[in-house]
Amino acid sequence: MRNRVALLLLVVVCAFGNAQDMPVNYTFGEKFNDKYRYSNLLSMAEDGSGGYLLVRAYYTGLILTPKGYFIEQYDSDLNLVSEVNYKLKGKEFVEGYVNNGQLYMLFLEYNPKALAYEYVVHRSPIGKDQFTVEKLLSVASEFVKNPLDRNYYNRNFNSGFTTTVLFDEAKSAFVISTHFKKNKMNKHAIHVFDTSLRKIMEHDFSEEVEDKNYAFENLAVSADLKQVFIVGKAYYKKKRFSALERKFQYELIKLDGSGHQVQTFDIEDKYSESLKPLLHKGDVICVGFYADRKDNRYNGLSYFKVDPQTLEIRSRKYNPFSPQFMFDKFGKENAKFVKDLVFKNVSISPDNSILFNAEEYFVTTSTQANSSGGRLRVERFHHNDIVSAKLDSNGDMVWARNINKTEVTQGDGAYASYSSYTLGGTTYFFISTASENPQLLNRERLIFKQGFSRNRNVFVIRLDDQGKMGYEKIIDNEEARLPLMVSKPLVDREDEELLFYAKRGSKKQLVKVEMR
Repeated sequence: MRNRVALLLLVVVCAFGNAQDMPVNYTFGEKFNDKYRYSNLLSMAEDGSGGYLLVRAYYTGLILTPKGYFIEQYDSDLNLVSEVNYKLKGKEFVEGYVNNGQLYMLFLEYNPKALAYEYVVHRSPIGKDQFTVEKLLSVASEFVKNPLDRNYYNRNFNSGFTTTVLFDEAKSAFVISTHFKKNKMNKHAIHVFDTSLRKIMEHDFSEEVEDKNYAFENLAVSADLKQVFIVGKAYYKKKRFSALERKFQYELIKLDGSGHQVQTFDIEDKYSESLKPLLHKGDVICVGFYADRKDNRYNGLSYFKVDPQTLEIRSRKYNPFSPQFMFDKFGKENAKFVKDLVFKNVSISPDNSILFNAEEYFVTTSTQANSSGGRLRVERFHHNDIVSAKLDSNGDMVWARNINKTEVTQGDGAYASYSSYTLGGTTYFFISTASENPQLLNRERLIFKQGFSRNRNVFVIRLDDQGKMGYEKIIDNEEARLPLMVSKPLVDREDEELLFYAKRGSKKQLVKVEMR
């Protein structure tokens, strides 16, 4: 009997020790009733008073249609303070943020009377329904389908109006790119605003689009807002390509008060992919992936150190994927090829090394029969493997690791994918899954498979500064009855916290995760 008790105590102590291994504390807010069962979370921000502000688009009707925006304010203890129902239809939401005690919501809308697309901002004091409207831009155009194209691949540059909006990570400024072409008219402009809606600069980019079309992807802005660095794909025009050949190159565009400059990165047998700019200690650093042929295969990690004044490339590094990485991903070396990686997060650790992670993301389409006997086109969004890497301060690869997961959704992707947080030299990944346990093969390959239960567990995966992997279930589905929108947290780096929104049906709550 004593032996059994001792064994039981040992199991309990070990379980408790494992539970405390991850430096994570979490707090559940109260569950509140919600009048809108069908909605999408669009934006989360701190309200400037220690609390939080959330914006959701909601849908009602027998055939669900958008009806407006539901704005919730919570205090620092996760209690619901106020709700505002902003009934607004017929506009495309772009971004929401808080500045100087006000909520700003940026929309793109088509004005049929003026035959123009307009960017407008609706703003109101926090917690009140006192919105005013301000027009930022107007571009004459006929109506086109999906002008604000968020597709990562195969951007559509047909005649008409296309546009892109990028915010910097600190939400200090944003860029609006507007491109209109019809017949011989081909005009591209880049507008830069601070988040008080003051126009900082505007540049005519039309010369650059004579031979190429641009799909801007990532943005970095200097602290004084006088220099803007944009990374994007430049798609070649009037050139024939094979079915697998790369149709674009990545470019870095610098904007300042004197005009703009452009830098390219590709050299023979090294073609850049998914670059992200960082401003660090007087340099522009671009990190990403590269391919050694003109197709959609990725062969490793790239690093460029760029002079912020001249855009001269001071340092260039290419780090091929290691055999260990290929084994992590495929179970055997060089079995397949890597592709479809989209950046999620990049950070610089105290020793100036760079930690970044990306996700294998792609969209598939199919047709299926509907209830009336017709055919329906269905899009499925795949959020698969996580790729995480560490480069040292010189751009040489320390390690690259792959976390195997498979997730697919047809609708709101907020519950799929993942979020990450870097503390010191360690990265923590938050995953919500119906699976009870991942598979751990050979102590190194970690595999999460999408489960089928409505309830979700929350796991944390840790990659330390040596690339060693560990994991732990931090929130059990019995405890978290509402699934967390794990891919859309509000990250507070000052207090080292993440805030997650949890919702199902007519119930909602906030969950705060503190990194100790």
